[in-house]
Amino acid sequence: MAGSPVEQVASSVSTGGGGDEFGYPHGHLGHLTPEQEKALGEFKIFLGDKGLYKRAQAGGKASHEDWTLLRFLRARKWIVEDAYKQFKDTEDWRKANQLEVLYDTIDVEAYEETRSLYPQWTGRRDRRGIPIYLFQIRHLDSKTVANYEKKAESTSASLAKTDGSTPEKLLRLFALYENLTRFAQPLCSAMKDRDNAETPITLSTNIVDVSQVSLRMFWNLKSHMQAASTLATAHYPETLDRIFIIGAPYFFSTVWGWIKRWFDPITVSKIFILSAAEVKTELERFIEPRNIPKAYGGELEFEFFDRPNVDPRIKEAITWEKGHTDFPRGPAYWVPSEDLNTLELYAVGRQDGKERREKICSIPSPFPKVEEPAVAAVKEEHEAKVEAAIEGVKTLSVSSSDDKPSTAEISEKVAAAAVPEAAAEEQKPAAIKA
Repeated sequence: MAGSPVEQVASSVSTGGGGDEFGYPHGHLGHLTPEQEKALGEFKIFLGDKGLYKRAQAGGKASHEDWTLLRFLRARKWIVEDAYKQFKDTEDWRKANQLEVLYDTIDVEAYEETRSLYPQWTGRRDRRGIPIYLFQIRHLDSKTVANYEKKAESTSASLAKTDGSTPEKLLRLFALYENLTRFAQPLCSAMKDRDNAETPITLSTNIVDVSQVSLRMFWNLKSHMQAASTLATAHYPETLDRIFIIGAPYFFSTVWGWIKRWFDPITVSKIFILSAAEVKTELERFIEPRNIPKAYGGELEFEFFDRPNVDPRIKEAITWEKGHTDFPRGPAYWVPSEDLNTLELYAVGRQDGKERREKICSIPSPFPKVEEPAVAAVKEEHEAKVEAAIEGVKTLSVSSSDDKPSTAEISEKVAAAAVPEAAAEEQKPAAIKA
């Protein structure tokens, strides 16, 4: 069937085009079921108890945005304890490898060299407003990859201190994931010319061109791509939506057997292999022709290695600073202005050995200023249970002395109502308690 998943796996995540029960934006901010709202609130409380989340204070912001927390909940099918484990592992990994420092201080040329080996943002969005990336694997020949890895391991591209267990070549890759989550997604979120404009964009749509790639080349790339895929799935969950594989050779079923073992079932369910006859029709279901590269039947002037051909609508929404008219080479990220009404883009990284921090432009902020209704709802429910428990104690206190519970039993009932998690603590695996 045209456009069918390679291997359909039932999941409660964004795999559809918006019309099916679980398609985007279901499960995303502004489109949560009551159960999902409750899970988000419980997740915040759980993380807060573990010292991993701080609520927004007056005039400030929370330590982590709701849309970030939701990525972990969707990835772990809304099971709070499972989401906590992945979130904690990610926070520990980020701290051990100083991801913030890495992105702030990575050499611009090293960043661009890494960018040329991985998916490129085309500068365009799909019909839902999600950024579109193009990846042409044929450019990753063994000589190119070997030279890159040798250079990456012999020189440190940033001032970050690492844990020593994550190779330098992969840390550079994660600078690109930081760019996705801190540059491309916030930019696309700020654009209001889309359905569900109140919902922040936390995904990407990917066109993966595997044409002109031999079985030997796939084999040579196997360990390189497996390591990258494993870490990305672990630490940047739910950043992929549709993945369209184009130009698959006759032996691709063998390659697919390797690839699907690198990803969790949720990610596998998002990968679609298109025949030559399906490419144009299927891509146009998700992407306007003007935003599809010409090589795949569209109208967009864009080749792999090109700088992003930025959507004119995006450029019109931007207020440029100091003569800039385009986005910079190298790392950049958006930060909220002091009044929280705009996002300001800063180019960072090191150029010619010197750190840069230059304001490039600004755009109206898409993000809500108050994001705590889920926590409030959960707390309200907890308080109601406490009140009910206290009323129960009052009733017991006037009953006959033979039926009257002990002081210890009364305290236990109120404590269990006040902190529901405490009653379940002993049922948690040791790894969750730690």
